[in-house]
Amino acid sequence: MFEKQLTMRHTNKDKLFKGIKFLAGALPLFFLGPTIMYSAFSNQDKPLYWPVLIFSFLVCAGAMFLMFRGIKTIMSSMFDD
Repeated sequence: MFEKQLTMRHTNKDKLFKGIKFLAGALPLFFLGPTIMYSAFSNQDKPLYWPVLIFSFLVCAGAMFLMFRGIKTIMSSMFDD
């Protein structure tokens, strides 16, 4: 009687690849940030301690931003109209 007609949603492939690029950019930063942070904490008596530590926090924040942006873009490519 009251049958709902289901339509297939298709993934936007351009958006999907853009999201994968964001995730690929985040991957090296996820390893680079903690490595730089460990190096900064190992050399607390050096004069460049604070700049290196701040740089490592920025790299970690960039990795988290790119990961969030990539996942958001991939989800948008699959579920948005």
